[in-house]
Amino acid sequence: MRWEQPWLLLLLLVLPLLAWRARRPLARAAAVLWTQGRVGRPGISGLLLRVVDALPWLALAITLAVLARPQQGIRQSETETRGVDIMLAIDISPSMAAEDFRPYNRLYVAKETAREFVRQRPHDRLGVVGFAATAFLQCPLTLDHDALLDLLQGLDFGLADDGTAIGMGLGTAVAALRESKTPSKVVVLLTDGQNNRGQIDPATAAELAGAYGIKVYTVLVGRGGVVPVPVNDPLLGRRVQMVQMDVDEASLRDIAKRTRGRFYRAQDPATLAGIYSEIDRLERAPIRSIEYREYRDLGPRFLALAAALLALYAVSVSTWALRLP
Repeated sequence: MRWEQPWLLLLLLVLPLLAWRARRPLARAAAVLWTQGRVGRPGISGLLLRVVDALPWLALAITLAVLARPQQGIRQSETETRGVDIMLAIDISPSMAAEDFRPYNRLYVAKETAREFVRQRPHDRLGVVGFAATAFLQCPLTLDHDALLDLLQGLDFGLADDGTAIGMGLGTAVAALRESKTPSKVVVLLTDGQNNRGQIDPATAAELAGAYGIKVYTVLVGRGGVVPVPVNDPLLGRRVQMVQMDVDEASLRDIAKRTRGRFYRAQDPATLAGIYSEIDRLERAPIRSIEYREYRDLGPRFLALAAALLALYAVSVSTWALRLP
């Protein structure tokens, strides 16, 4: 609360003087039915009488305070940002089930770290592309991050045929960004394998991204070579099998270079989380906050309270309990 004219609160200093001049003779107490409970000690009746006598003074004090214009402020703020549009292109091919991030597989860790990345960028539009043998738009660019996180959670194996179409995944992400009017457009491409499917090769997709001014950060997730992969054996049930998995680091480096992005290698969950944090810092758009206050005058409420106190006083002094019979 604030006071528009706080110097008028000095008027409250005249109240003690007015109260002293308006003091009534002490003999008035004898004209009231209420008596002292004990000699020399006022009872409840005397205390209530003093409270009633104080009501007009309290109402006058509130009225004088209203002259100082008490106000209540409502703080509001608006945030302006240049905006960054980001597409997350995530590999969901069967190789992402490898459990070299034990106890979790690559896809689980990729989605969890992506969720944290989304939470750190509340002012940016983000979207998700999934790809295996083909690519699809799981979530278009949106500021509704709750909906995006739900769709990201639904990204899983089996939504596309087996294979790794890195070029198709990047091309689909570029298509989702090409109409964007924001100054900064970014693709975070996360995969663990070699491009072996799709109608668009990674180099062509990278050239397309560069033509639209889209920066691509490529992330090679997991270790190459022999890695543990769960398999469903008809006879033995689910078991973990060591499988040789090749990676194509050179292709991902080339994509990043062509688009002025960066290449990263993530071999454990902590490193992958650190990569997302670094990308978050690199693509942090400047935000300008506009704050203003709106004030509501509390005078009418205070005057209503003063009127209520005077009404209570009037009722009290006119009731039979305060007058002689």
